[in-house]
Amino acid sequence: MRLSATDIYAFKALGYLGTQPLERFVGSEELSRATGVKRTYLVRILAVLVGHGLVVSKKGIGGGYTLPRPPEEINLRDVMRAIDGPIAPLACVSLNWPKTCVEEARCHARSQVWLRVRDAVLETLSQVSVADLAEDYRRGVDYRECLEHLLHPIELLTPRSAHAR
Repeated sequence: MRLSATDIYAFKALGYLGTQPLERFVGSEELSRATGVKRTYLVRILAVLVGHGLVVSKKGIGGGYTLPRPPEEINLRDVMRAIDGPIAPLACVSLNWPKTCVEEARCHARSQVWLRVRDAVLETLSQVSVADLAEDYRRGVDYRECLEHLLHPIELLTPRSAHAR
């Protein structure tokens, strides 16, 4: 599992929605201004969240987006699964997209590492809610800084000494 820009943008949007009354629908333009995320990209992210029941949308005058339930009841595990799919590091330990492996019963890496990693990540993400993201938004925390710290595959293939130059 690696955090993506899409995850960060979803967190920003949900954080803003979490500061609003549940009965208030927020238009995409307002949400874009409040989060600094381009409206066209934000609308695509919101469509995914709507499809997974994490956001509600309403068309027409007075329409927009809102949370379907209190922000305390929406956790980051569900958000990241909606945006990225499986959280597990390998399909053989995935709860929702499992694939059987012929080495499953004998594999120590699976039982000693990957199952534990999966469970620890799921537990941690379950403990953080949209209410926490809303609190960050209220305090002026800007997740754009996270974008500068994302690990990109090409960087992972470059020797560390090349980064030190």
